[in-house]
Amino acid sequence: MNPDVLDLARLQFSLTAGGHFLFVALTLGLATVVAVVQTVATAGRKPLHARMVRYWGQLYAINYAVGIVTGIVMEFQFGLSWSGLTHFAGNVFGASLAVETIVAFFVESTFLGLWIFGWHRFNRWVHLATIWIVTLTAYLSAYWILVSNGFLNNPVGYRTEGGRLVLDDPVAVLANPSALLAFGHIVAGALLTAGFFVAGVSAYHLFRRSPEWEFFARSLRIGVFLSFPALMVTAAFGGVQLAALRTLQPMKSAVFSQKSAEIAQIQADMVARFGPGDYVPSEAWTRGGGLVMLLSFALMMYLTFAGVILACFKKVVFRFRLWHLVLMAAVPLPYLAMISGWVFREAGRQPWVVYGLLKTEDAVSDLSPGAMRASLIVFTTLFGLLVVLNAWLLARHARRGPVDPGLGRDDRDDRDDRDGPEDQNGPEDPADSLPATRY
Repeated sequence: MNPDVLDLARLQFSLTAGGHFLFVALTLGLATVVAVVQTVATAGRKPLHARMVRYWGQLYAINYAVGIVTGIVMEFQFGLSWSGLTHFAGNVFGASLAVETIVAFFVESTFLGLWIFGWHRFNRWVHLATIWIVTLTAYLSAYWILVSNGFLNNPVGYRTEGGRLVLDDPVAVLANPSALLAFGHIVAGALLTAGFFVAGVSAYHLFRRSPEWEFFARSLRIGVFLSFPALMVTAAFGGVQLAALRTLQPMKSAVFSQKSAEIAQIQADMVARFGPGDYVPSEAWTRGGGLVMLLSFALMMYLTFAGVILACFKKVVFRFRLWHLVLMAAVPLPYLAMISGWVFREAGRQPWVVYGLLKTEDAVSDLSPGAMRASLIVFTTLFGLLVVLNAWLLARHARRGPVDPGLGRDDRDDRDDRDGPEDQNGPEDPADSLPATRY
């Protein structure tokens, strides 16, 4: 295998997978926030809660729409750049990827469409059910992806036939501790990301003395009070995963802990088992990613703990502009923690793509350096444009505030406007401003 092709293929997958992960984190967490707020709006039927559903739901829909494109593009790489992996282990980890595709692109997307276009058409409880189905299928989608990734990190439930892996024990694959622990970690991290996002956007409007002060004060509290427990759960699952590494991937654990004698011993054991080679992952990426993750966690812990206390005082929520600036600046922190944690997880298992079974250099497709370089340029450019587009759309709609968001807009309002001024038909009924889902 040409080392240039290997390096380019690894760089391409890391950039595209990391870029896609940025969308997933916010989508998964924000869907949960929207579903919970809509539940409150449906039961309480308060106009403020209904407006919060429309505003935060629109930001969620934007992030989902752009993110789904990155997911489609990223999966092309398995056949394009990693044919050795799909040939050797596709019978095992490919099944969960297929199920994830069905869940995400058929069930989740279908019900998201029903939720988006079902305003003013469905009964309010039916409409609420659609967003909860979207949220639950998003969790299922994340789970199936992590089943595949968990197998790569800790292969279980397989047997070998003709030099290829074949699924032997589906229960072992589905209950793989590497997948289950990562799933809990990712879900909590996604809620943390959404909490920081909601708090940061709300702080921006409060900092600018928005007339929608009540709207964003409540939203800020939602973000702050969500972030602290989400951070604790994320840290708990992360701690359990670190402890499990000594059994599942002892080399990664030794490199992160900088135990030179243990590294040398494990290297010698692996040479004896698998033949000559360097089985020590990059310390810069492995240890560096882990340390950045832990430092980000420490900073977020102080911010969320202080935030829970500050959010209990109304005057602080409305007037503490320095805190508003801190919340705005802190929005990228969960992204930094999750990406660095992903780097630690993936870089730390090198040189294996399927731990202990298939080396990364044996999984790359037989491509020329020129073809791989062209692929890298195309994929990176496309992902870069999508990330910029998503950031621009989110910032644009977040800055506008809850002023007539497109999501949930009733076409009957436009017809009423064309009929003439409001005073021709008498005073406006406050109930007319409520969504037709009758919150």
